[in-house]
Amino acid sequence: MPQITSGVIMQLTLLLSALPAQYLISRWTSGTAAQRHIATQSILDMWDSMRKSYLSTTAWVDWLNTWIPKLPSFGEEEEHYTLEEALAIEMLMHDNEQGYFGVSKEVRSPRPAYVLHRVGQVIMETQNKMIGVIVGWDAGLQAPPEWTKRKKFSDSELERAKDTPHYRILFMGPDSSSILIGYIPQFNLKLFQGFEPDIPTLERYFSHFDGEKFVMEEWLQEIYPHD
Repeated sequence: MPQITSGVIMQLTLLLSALPAQYLISRWTSGTAAQRHIATQSILDMWDSMRKSYLSTTAWVDWLNTWIPKLPSFGEEEEHYTLEEALAIEMLMHDNEQGYFGVSKEVRSPRPAYVLHRVGQVIMETQNKMIGVIVGWDAGLQAPPEWTKRKKFSDSELERAKDTPHYRILFMGPDSSSILIGYIPQFNLKLFQGFEPDIPTLERYFSHFDGEKFVMEEWLQEIYPHD
């Protein structure tokens, strides 16, 4: 089975995203050519940072599949992963029977006091300033060994992660019909109130937005009765 490094994927992503980004900036912003160049570079830097963060890149993979079929997720620069390994982790991020990544149907009751955020709240991911909506949480890290290995946690970081609430979050993807799925620790989030993001698939989880948070559908409320 051929192996594709994450570095190759990132280069392709940046090449394919650079032209549309420059076009949009030149069309919808004012300023000099130098200012537009700086803005463009900021966008590319943000996506490079996101590659190293806790976000799933499924939406980018789907987008790139228009040109290159069956690309894996981005991993660490030094690692090489087969398509099977990368796609297996992506599938687990979307859904799994082991309860990884905040998808467990186990009722979250009682609700630990140290879990600060609630399902339906709008939050900002502080590393990349991404706005998303919480659709699930775990009182501590619940992820497969393959995922934690790719994060390159030290022993102390892994122990900290195991005791830190992690939240399953939907973010807007690179286009209006796609999403990014994040599994993010509590210390990288902050509440973002008074804003209703337009993210695909939210209607599966929520009935409406009440001005402060999204109101859960009955099936989700049964899992998070105290949120």
